[in-house]
Amino acid sequence: MTAAVPVDPTHYTYRVTWSAEDGEFVAVCVELPSLSWLAAGPHEALTGVERVAAEAVSDMHANDEEVPVPLAERRY
Repeated sequence: MTAAVPVDPTHYTYRVTWSAEDGEFVAVCVELPSLSWLAAGPHEALTGVERVAAEAVSDMHANDEEVPVPLAERRY
């Protein structure tokens, strides 16, 4: 689904969980599932993945790539 206007990555859905395997918190972005960020604390993990998502969206816009629409803004 292509957005008609630039996508605001702060509207994406983020999730932070503890990773026993990594011994750290891992944050992911639901709309960009290939992105994640590990950190010692949950806030740091969230901040990291939000930053990476913003960079990815910016790059996608610059390259005229399809940018995922935030789940909260999708019409069904």
